[in-house]
Amino acid sequence: MKDNLLLAPPGSPWWLVAAADLILFAHIAGGSVGIVSGFVALFAPKGGRWHRLAGTTFFVSMLIMAIIGAAASPFLPKPEVANVPAGVLTIYLLVTSWSTIRRRDGRAGIVEKCALTAVLGVIVAGFVFMQMAKDSPLLANTPPQAFYVFVILGAIGAAGDMNMLLRGGLSAAARIARHLWRMCAALTIATGSFFLGQQKVMPEFMKGSPWLFVPVLVPLLLMLFWLIRTRLAGWRRRNALPATS
Repeated sequence: MKDNLLLAPPGSPWWLVAAADLILFAHIAGGSVGIVSGFVALFAPKGGRWHRLAGTTFFVSMLIMAIIGAAASPFLPKPEVANVPAGVLTIYLLVTSWSTIRRRDGRAGIVEKCALTAVLGVIVAGFVFMQMAKDSPLLANTPPQAFYVFVILGAIGAAGDMNMLLRGGLSAAARIARHLWRMCAALTIATGSFFLGQQKVMPEFMKGSPWLFVPVLVPLLLMLFWLIRTRLAGWRRRNALPATS
């Protein structure tokens, strides 16, 4: 039995073994499909058929992966409790990004209110795990700095949610930016978890290679590119209106 895999104990009934195998397969397949479809969505023409299809596939597959990861991690032979807030954070990013782009009027609703509560919980968990990582055997192999991402991303997300709720909605450019950075952040979490966190399943020549950072950094670089382009396009439209009126 491997410590980091959800496997049924020896002697378990066949249905329990089958269920554990199915859950493990869904988790791995969801993450794999999510990474591939996420990169397709990043490179596809925005708003086009391939972008929408890849984006939908990314959302569904990543949601399956994150839900299973968050729910199953505490029950592994060697519990990985830190994966719970990581999974919740990923779910939060996916749902808020998806709801933002699907709601054409840009108004805030019950989804944003529930999401704000969830991400505040992630921030609190990040601080708690920082302290636990110093002396808890459950997090003995995880440095406190690893939980900074929960606090930083959670705080950025919470600030955006509160801004949206206070304003009652977002403009077109702000909606696209909100959708973009949250999807890219979720993709970065997935690529980092696989390419940096699962090197034991890779060929020996790839382990420890600096090239493994490339697929992790690409979503962030593309996110910056599209955010700048979106903001510039919005600025040009605003400045063009007075000239044509």
